[in-house]
Amino acid sequence: MKTVLTTIPLEERHKELLNKAADNLQFVYSSRTGLTEEQVQQANIIIGNVPPAWIKESKNLEFLQLDSAGTDGYLDDGVLPKGAKLTNATGAYGLAISEHMIASIFMLLKKLNKYQDNMKAHKWQDEGHVQSIYGKTTLVLGLGDIGGTFAEKMHALGSTVIGIRRNKAEKPEYLEELHQMKELDTLLGRADIVACSLPGTPQTKGLLNAERIAEMKDGAILVNVGRGSLIPTEALCAALHSGKLGGACLDVTEVEPLPADSPLWDAPNLILTPHVSGVYHLPETLERIIRLSASNLEAFCKEEPLKNEIDFETGYRRFIG
Repeated sequence: MKTVLTTIPLEERHKELLNKAADNLQFVYSSRTGLTEEQVQQANIIIGNVPPAWIKESKNLEFLQLDSAGTDGYLDDGVLPKGAKLTNATGAYGLAISEHMIASIFMLLKKLNKYQDNMKAHKWQDEGHVQSIYGKTTLVLGLGDIGGTFAEKMHALGSTVIGIRRNKAEKPEYLEELHQMKELDTLLGRADIVACSLPGTPQTKGLLNAERIAEMKDGAILVNVGRGSLIPTEALCAALHSGKLGGACLDVTEVEPLPADSPLWDAPNLILTPHVSGVYHLPETLERIIRLSASNLEAFCKEEPLKNEIDFETGYRRFIG
């Protein structure tokens, strides 16, 4: 009998859903803190993220369903056994993370960060003019579940939204324009808000470096909820201190946890959160992950196509027509 190891927090109703998805499977339920290397290496199927280093000796592993959208560490050579399938949790995080992005942008545009500082300093002080999302041009890098949901909401708020994606596709109604990554340099100077939800890959590392930040519109806002490797810390801090950027919203950083001596802690007009826009802070995110996991478990047992299967060559999801 094949063993399914789950590391995501489950209620009894969730366990029943997984059990109904497939017959003749033995389920092992573990918390992240109670997880052992032996459990990982004995599993045929794993639902939830586990340390990639532990998977290297998992010779019987056939299928790994991540509970994250990112696949960092799992695509490295020798981590997954040959032939094993890998799927991510794209589709679960768009709601939570897009709202986090918009909340952070509003905080900067309405100067709520300054008023929060004034409150702590017991200062009753008017900070002057504010801005609106309405009428702004937003450039969205990455139009998966997170970027697409964010773009749609920004359009609804009155922003002109331009999208960039890796492959050609039909333009959705909420986008004014749709481009590919090779056109990035021609688009950066047009945007008041640049939002990134790209994965961490060799191709995206340092994508928004000092040279590209210099191409951005003066006073623009830069948002990153993808991976911290996209934006070099030094270049971002320099642009914030000089006033080149009007602000930035980061839920990810180059090094996590952020070191105590990082210059980001003292950068002006920066909304910084410790990689918490996703996770399970919004309960609906967990519900979506469990429904996806049950669906993929059933499909795997029936040898049917899996949702969000990752292409090991590109690091992106496989396209199924």
